[in-house]
Amino acid sequence: MRKTLGRIAGIAVLLSALAVAAPSRAADGGVNLNTATQEELVTLPGVGPAKAKAIIDYRNAHPFKSVEEVKNVRGIGDHLYESLKGKVSVGPVASSGAGDRH
Repeated sequence: MRKTLGRIAGIAVLLSALAVAAPSRAADGGVNLNTATQEELVTLPGVGPAKAKAIIDYRNAHPFKSVEEVKNVRGIGDHLYESLKGKVSVGPVASSGAGDRH
């Protein structure tokens, strides 16, 4: 009985850690442009380290209000925007600066 309770507690802790570790994923599964780290942004199609940094630099000056605003980031045009649509989202801006890591 104690082993079972210990396992359940361990699983609960693990699930809690996973929930906290992925704050930049929106409820629909898209990467939140306002909170994603550079590492999370480079997982998107067509986004490498330089574009990820450009997204972060842009959002630090102008937090995203809509997904379409990502086209204002240098190096992201209509074609790349079309491949990002549905994979990114815009949510609240990170309050602790967690999204500013790069």
